[in-house]
Amino acid sequence: MDKYGLIGYPLGHSFSISYFNQKFQDENIDAVYENYEIPSIEELVEVLGSNLELKGLNVTIPYKEKVIPFLDSITPEARAIGAVNVIRVTHEGRKIKLKGYNSDVIGFTKSIEPMIDKKWHKKALILGTGGASKAIDYGLRNLGLETVFVSRYERPDTIQYKSITPEVVKEYNVIVNCTPVGMYPKTEECPLLPYEAMDSHTILYDLIYNPDETLFMKRGAKYGAQTKNGLEMLLLQAFASWEFWHETK
Repeated sequence: MDKYGLIGYPLGHSFSISYFNQKFQDENIDAVYENYEIPSIEELVEVLGSNLELKGLNVTIPYKEKVIPFLDSITPEARAIGAVNVIRVTHEGRKIKLKGYNSDVIGFTKSIEPMIDKKWHKKALILGTGGASKAIDYGLRNLGLETVFVSRYERPDTIQYKSITPEVVKEYNVIVNCTPVGMYPKTEECPLLPYEAMDSHTILYDLIYNPDETLFMKRGAKYGAQTKNGLEMLLLQAFASWEFWHETK
């Protein structure tokens, strides 16, 4: 039986494990998907060594960047982003070969593209600076938008929340939340932004999908903003993962 899995730490609720095991059941695929909660990336070697049936892995926080030195090859896109969230595992004799991909960018770009109107949407704010935010930045720039990262801290090439004025929100009217702020169970929290400056040309995209509508989305929608959560992106990522694991080349 083939195995697939997810590495990360900690692993709470996982979309991937339920999605893939349901897929295997529905399509009569002789495979299983398991979570591998590893407190350090060095333990990836043990996971691979004790699960020789592994054909592919997904990678989540905090290992999307830390896993790269363990890989034999990486796609140009994943290298440009600087983060990997899919690994194809192949066996050449006794040797295990690992190839890294990024499906975040595919899922996100396909999901947000129908919302983008080139006439109105030229600049975007990316809330957060973690592994996912790099893929979001890559995707937005591929769609022709100028991007700025927003951080709580003073960091190079970022602005802080306190600097986001109503004028900034009017200019950077695509805002993507790549932080866990507002995620269940802390659903009463949201990024600190001047929501009252938003209107029907504002797009608020939240990578969070639990709850369905975050406070970030609700507060923007109150002023007419278009909103979307991260569920479709997750589904599109999962489709892409399966494609990467079964590439013929």
